[in-house]
Amino acid sequence: MSRGQSQGTGMPSSQPPPHLLLVSFPLQGHVNPLLRLGARLAARGLLVTFTTFRHAGLRAPRDDGGACVVAGRVRFEYLRRSPEDDDPGRYQDPSDMLRHVADEGPAALAGLIRRQAGAGRPVACVVNNPFVPWAHDVAGGMGIPCAMLWIQSCAVLSLYRHFYSSPEAFPSEADPDAPVAVPGLPAVAADELPLMVRPEYARNLWGDMLRAQLGGVGKTVSWVLVNTFYGLERSAIEALRPHTPVAPVGPLLEHDHHYGDDDDPAAADDDDGGGVAWLDAQPPRSVVYVAFGSLVNIGRGEMLAVAEGLAGAGRPFLWVVRDDSRELLPEGALAACSGRGKIVAWCPQGRVLGHGAVGCFVTHCGWNSVAEALAAGVPMVGYPWWSDQFTNAKLLVEEYKVGVRLPAPATRDALRGCVDEVMSGPQAAAFRMRAMAWKEEATASVADGGSSDRNLQAFVEDIRRCHEKRSEGKTFCL
Repeated sequence: MSRGQSQGTGMPSSQPPPHLLLVSFPLQGHVNPLLRLGARLAARGLLVTFTTFRHAGLRAPRDDGGACVVAGRVRFEYLRRSPEDDDPGRYQDPSDMLRHVADEGPAALAGLIRRQAGAGRPVACVVNNPFVPWAHDVAGGMGIPCAMLWIQSCAVLSLYRHFYSSPEAFPSEADPDAPVAVPGLPAVAADELPLMVRPEYARNLWGDMLRAQLGGVGKTVSWVLVNTFYGLERSAIEALRPHTPVAPVGPLLEHDHHYGDDDDPAAADDDDGGGVAWLDAQPPRSVVYVAFGSLVNIGRGEMLAVAEGLAGAGRPFLWVVRDDSRELLPEGALAACSGRGKIVAWCPQGRVLGHGAVGCFVTHCGWNSVAEALAAGVPMVGYPWWSDQFTNAKLLVEEYKVGVRLPAPATRDALRGCVDEVMSGPQAAAFRMRAMAWKEEATASVADGGSSDRNLQAFVEDIRRCHEKRSEGKTFCL
């Protein structure tokens, strides 16, 4: 395609491409899928800028004087902090981060949008992800159309939507153990619900932010893009569509056909501790990969239980223990791991899961991790901790049928038993076969002409039409 053509039409471009501004909550599990969406949109000819509040704990491309370009596709302009925002502790505790970002974000985003217009890059659409509802308020107040990338499953989105519209159908303090029936989903037990619909969490700050964000759907939010694929959540998607304009565009992977291994905007450029090189020396499907995401700390006792369980399983393992969790790993745990596995502070998860040596993934069941494992065809041991992870664990065991759930609190023998069940038990071959089937379906969905590919192209064409109408002086384009 020549530089003068607009992707999808083949016609000469008579004006600059629409400018999408991606606004993320500054947690890694939020940043990564939004960046990957941005890379796909930029590959289709749109101008894409990514923004969030930058802090020391966030792995994201470095900026250069306020902006940079990664692989020639995605621009980065981080939100400017006020002079008072000089306390690094504001970004260490997630709840403090949420309050602070909500206070600082609106003014910082409005300033960024004005600067883009002043530089000849007026924003055509703002796309955010959960827990930054103020991004839509700011954009709507400036007459800019809005979209949302939902980074969890459609099943969880449906649970939230029904909770906010029919709270009486969900557990209450009077009946905390009541199961929930939602169209398109299997019955969900109380302890399988996401935290923000449980009585003790529904009215905290996280729950209030989520309620505000989803309340904008159909008002300030015209598109809801979802990091899932149609074949995985067909029933949930079809049941939700009459109420919410959902469009599956996933799985949004670390490495896919839209960019090469060195071009992923969500990947940092620092060393992975030799994890991938170590995998190269292991037999096929022999390694247990263990990672609990960028936020979960499972505690000292359970860290020891995981270490002893991995050592007792007698299999090679790659275990991600973040720097902020390292002190929770007792010396006895390191001794138990000696010679059998490798512990790293970070690794490129998508690349690891796609490595032929990995045979099982012990995961906290964050949706990014579940989607990446399904797309790589890797069976799982689920160990959920918070947010949507309890629902995801139910789905991977009962609906996707690619693994088992580790009971909490973890013990050495329980972890060893779960790993054995997934890798060599009576159901191991079935787990692997179903995981590979999901891999094939995920691959087909994002390939040219697949369901996710078509949904993404439809969104791009909507944005182009909207941009053209606005350029003609029409203030409302949807």
